[in-house]
Order: sequence, then C-alpha cells, then structure tokens
Amino acid sequence: MLTLPPELREAFKEPFGPLFTDVEQLLSEAETPIIAVGDMVTYHLRQAGHEPHVAVVDGLTERDAIPDEVRAGLEGAGDRQVELVNEPAALSRDLLVALRDAVDAEERTLLVVEGEEDLATLPAVLVAPLGSSVVYGQPGEGMVLIRVTEAARAEMRDLLVRFDGDADAALATLGV
Repeated sequence: MLTLPPELREAFKEPFGPLFTDVEQLLSEAETPIIAVGDMVTYHLRQAGHEPHVAVVDGLTERDAIPDEVRAGLEGAGDRQVELVNEPAALSRDLLVALRDAVDAEERTLLVVEGEEDLATLPAVLVAPLGSSVVYGQPGEGMVLIRVTEAARAEMRDLLVRFDGDADAALATLGV
C-alpha cells in the first residue's frame, strides 16, 4: 500500500519521543493501553510483567533472528495471534487492517509479521486512543515512548502522507 521513499529515511534516525534503557522507568511514565512495536520491546515489557494490548513482532532484531530466549519469552503473548505479510520499508494493507482491528479488540493481540514490522509505529500512533502509549525499539539504543496526543498523530500523519503510494487510501483503511 505504501513504501518508504529513500529521501524520507533520515526522518526515522532520531527517536520520536524519550528514549529509555530501563523498562521499569518506561512503564512508570507510559499510559495504557500500550502498543509495542518490535520483538525486543515486547519481550522486555513482558519480562517486566506488562502485557501490551497490541504487540507487533517479526522474529528479528536489527535484521538478525531474535535469540531463542526472546523467542521463548514471546510465546503466549496476546490472547489471540494474527499472522500477516508486510515487506521491508513498507506498510501493507494487511498490516494497517490488523493494527486497526487489534487496537479496537477487547483481547490482547500479537501481530506476527512475515517481512518487517519497523514502520508499524506510524499507523500505531494514528489508530491508538488518545492518552495511550506506543513503544518501539531504537536499534542499539533502547526503547522509545510515544505518548499518543494530537501532536504525535499529526507528526505521524505528516510522515505517512510523504510515503510513496496511496496515502489517502491508507488513512481510510486505518479509519483516520
């Protein structure tokens, strides 16, 4: 549905919110529900005793397979699991629909992506309830907390409409 143009890659180098290396500190500042984007983020939240309302994973961390310990720590995440395909540097219709539906669902949901989940942060912020939190991994640095506000949504929307593809259809798919 959408692909990240090369000239927009720089916009993703800096964190979109405060960076944490301590999961307990992050949880003390996060609002619920929490949407987690990334295997390591989801693992660390679960290890700290917090089950995200939605978790998006792809079995990779920094382009390598996650360690067996992390894979084991993700087993049983969510009350339901949805498998989908999302190519690297892209946002597929399947991912957008799955995120929208998972946020709206009563039960906790694990979205298992074949491909790459890195860009799921943008639509996650757009569909998450105001006042909730989206947490994603910043490679080699830690976890980033985005508090879902109108300003955060506007920032993510501004980035998303600059992707290649039909941004209007993507936003309509998300229901925003």
